[in-house]
Amino acid sequence: MLVQDVMTKSPVVVQHDTPLVDAMALLQESNIRHLPILEGSALIGMVSDRDLRGVFPSGALEESAMRALSGQYRAPVSELMSADVLYIHPEDDLGEAIDLMLQQNVGAIPVTDPFSGNLVGIVSYVDILKAARNLVSE
Repeated sequence: MLVQDVMTKSPVVVQHDTPLVDAMALLQESNIRHLPILEGSALIGMVSDRDLRGVFPSGALEESAMRALSGQYRAPVSELMSADVLYIHPEDDLGEAIDLMLQQNVGAIPVTDPFSGNLVGIVSYVDILKAARNLVSE
């Protein structure tokens, strides 16, 4: 099985200058845990819900309360992101993605086009569990 068989295509992303508060709101609205960070179309980082919860005093806040916050919460997401981004290609074996996630202790890996380097998807542990569940059901 290949990464492209289970990945989420066209994932939710933010630009490097997106305020932290907006990134947190987007995670909550989209019910996701990982956000690839782009500068233009280039993948430059990742931020997780765990990273962002560490910034906000009560973790998940109401959207209206988050948008009213200022100061450090308006800082760009690039200040918090992990810039050492792991990535994998769509035609890589899914086993490679699983091994990489286990070795690096991450819950998701961006999927990039091998020629352009542009983000084409993301594969998360949830995607892998869904694929495994479908195999067990067959």
